[in-house]
Amino acid sequence: MHGGDGGRRRRGRESNNWKKKGYISRLKSCYKAQGEGGEGWRHFVIHPHNRWYLLWKHFILIWAVYSSFFTPMEFGFFRGLPEKIFLLDIAGQLVFFIDIFVRFWVGYHDVHSNLLVLNHYQIAIRYLKSRFILDFLGCFPWDYIYKATGRKEAVRYMLWIRLSRAWRVTEFFERLEKDIRVNYLFTRIVKLFVVELYCTHTAACIFYYLATTMPPSQETYTWIGSLKMGDYTYSDFRHVDLWNRYITSLYFAIVTMATVGYGDIHAVNVREMIFVMIYVSFDMILGAYLLGNMTALIVKGSKTERFRDRMTDIIKYVNKNNLDRQICHEIKDHLRLQCDRGYSQPAVLQDIPITIRTKISLSLYEEFIQRVCIFKGCSSGFIKQIATKVHEEFFLPGELVLEQGDVADQLYFVYHGTLYEIGKEDGDAEETLPLHTYSSFGEISFFCNMPQTSMVEAHEFCKVLRLDKKSFTEILKIYFLDGRIILNNLLEVRDLSLQRKLLEANFNLIIGNLETELVTRMNCASNDGHLDLLKGFIESGADPNQTDYDGRTPLHISASKGHADITCFLVEQGVNINSTDKFGTTPLLEAVKSGHEEVASVLVNAGAILTIDDVGNFLCMIVAKQELEFLKRVLGCGINPNAKNYDLRTPLHIAASEGLFTMAELLLEAGASVLSKDRWGNTPLHEAHTGGNRNMIKMLEHANVSQLAQLSNCIHETRATPRLPSTYEIPKKRCIVFPFHPWWDHRENRKEGVVLWVPQSIEELITEATKHLEISNNSYILSEQGGKILYVDMINNDEKLFLVSEAQNEVIKCSGHPSVQAQQ
Repeated sequence: MHGGDGGRRRRGRESNNWKKKGYISRLKSCYKAQGEGGEGWRHFVIHPHNRWYLLWKHFILIWAVYSSFFTPMEFGFFRGLPEKIFLLDIAGQLVFFIDIFVRFWVGYHDVHSNLLVLNHYQIAIRYLKSRFILDFLGCFPWDYIYKATGRKEAVRYMLWIRLSRAWRVTEFFERLEKDIRVNYLFTRIVKLFVVELYCTHTAACIFYYLATTMPPSQETYTWIGSLKMGDYTYSDFRHVDLWNRYITSLYFAIVTMATVGYGDIHAVNVREMIFVMIYVSFDMILGAYLLGNMTALIVKGSKTERFRDRMTDIIKYVNKNNLDRQICHEIKDHLRLQCDRGYSQPAVLQDIPITIRTKISLSLYEEFIQRVCIFKGCSSGFIKQIATKVHEEFFLPGELVLEQGDVADQLYFVYHGTLYEIGKEDGDAEETLPLHTYSSFGEISFFCNMPQTSMVEAHEFCKVLRLDKKSFTEILKIYFLDGRIILNNLLEVRDLSLQRKLLEANFNLIIGNLETELVTRMNCASNDGHLDLLKGFIESGADPNQTDYDGRTPLHISASKGHADITCFLVEQGVNINSTDKFGTTPLLEAVKSGHEEVASVLVNAGAILTIDDVGNFLCMIVAKQELEFLKRVLGCGINPNAKNYDLRTPLHIAASEGLFTMAELLLEAGASVLSKDRWGNTPLHEAHTGGNRNMIKMLEHANVSQLAQLSNCIHETRATPRLPSTYEIPKKRCIVFPFHPWWDHRENRKEGVVLWVPQSIEELITEATKHLEISNNSYILSEQGGKILYVDMINNDEKLFLVSEAQNEVIKCSGHPSVQAQQ
């Protein structure tokens, strides 16, 4: 246990050292890159988190508070500042002017990407476009300009530009709210109090300004000139003490804002009435703002408070478990990033229907996924599925994304920014590989279930898409052909050596398992008659000729279940209609077994052949099982009823020995021979005598006499004429006729054959084959060995025959083929 903990600590220290080295090197390169193209001061950049700059910001904050509160008072109560206040004002403007200069050298975090920008040009352009003009105009000595221009009142309105400095106070309160070291309730109350005080302070200054801009002869026609407080009057208010004038103005502003005035102070002239109406209207909005914020404090529902609560919980958890401070900092940075960005995709979309969420994902990520290196060439359906399953993640500069030695269960894609993949073998130097947009990482660990061989960390603020293994596997079950494309892309992108072999072997195993599973799913769809589902599998790239563990294809299943629509669809797809499973069964045999005549008809019309391994034993087993209907269907397909089993016994032997009269009668009608002998020399008639079934004996004896007579007539007629007697009824057989010589060497000129029933004469067979194969009438039939066939009784069932014209035969003769010469 101790050894394991020590190993984890060592790995943690190594990881931290790597991170520090990487961070320092990147920081140096960043400063170097930003300083290229200039000397001296152009190399100098102030980091926004530099402690000296932070101290300067607090110093400027003090002056911003002073300027924000003094500017309205200067506008309302002073017509030219006293000397001491004027010098203080000049000192403040000088401080703000220095701050303007400093801000041209301070880096900033980009609003959208959160990247740290240290480029002088970008810093200057950003500041010039944002606050430079207001900051620069605010530094002008407007009181001096006012006096120099002959005390023109319009000049004093420029003082209000300095109120833009109040944004520094606002930023200070925003940072203070997120600082968990300061009580949140106290911070919010102070902020609300400052807002209320500042608004009433500004209104008080404007109220006094309205009174002072009236002519001296009409000073009593103002709110303060007409004011009487007990025995004291303000008829000559300009000479009243400044403090008393300010308190009186502030009192009027506060009671007006609260709309609880006692009637002792009120608007007198039209200008004051107009401003009071505007001010009271604004106060309603201000009151709603203050009331809403107070309610939020009680209910505890603000985003900032949720952030503080989460941050507090994290700190408690870290302290309780004595976790590394680096981990604590990374967690805090992530929480701050999430709070600053103001949204989280899952939270935003959780109440939206899944169909709309899918459309959003496709619009955001589909084009990007198409351009990811490992997905190039994949099908559009696969790309769409991947686009709907990916999730966003953000990483700050220097943050670790993947640790060396971890087993990744997520596949990552770089959406924005740059990451570094840092590999380090024992005793070797670090190898750093930059990862840019459209790159992927973690593939080897993801696909091969092996530890990550390198670490990946963010070089800058990065946006990464991740895909979990379960979702990827589920998608690959349907689009498994795209797995081969992904494997090829990976082998092209990565130079792997040993990892290449592991990746290829593991990926092939995954795809093989998926193919086997997909075959089972196709067979299940065929079994249940789900044609649409089967079409979906095949359209996704599934091979309908793939077999399951028993060697059965979807065509076997559909034929056995009698699904004619699925059988037609599979035949149209060009599947192998004569494929056999490991039991030697073809789809046509399955259809015949189950009595699905429509399916059997479809297969026969498509050229299916009823091929059976060990036909004799197969027929004997049917007779032994007394499957009469099955025997009828098999014999109707042209199976030879005289086929023998391993003991040379025919189906008629079995029927005679078992006394199966109906089956024996059916076999005799199909052309079964009573004269056939087994290996012991017994005929079916001998078996009938042994069984003792009189009806069977009588029927076989009659058949014996009839067959002997037919055989005798056949021999006699054969000696007299090459034609068989027309009264002799040949069992129905089938043959395959091809339109070329059996020894034809030019395979590219070969043509498809035709399956025909064997007629009663060879002339009829030649005529029928000539009609279908479009060959001249001057033709004849050859066997596979090149022999000329003269009589149809020489043709076996399902035998391959060749229809050859005289012209073809001459070509073969000229070629000098030894077999043809021997025939001639």
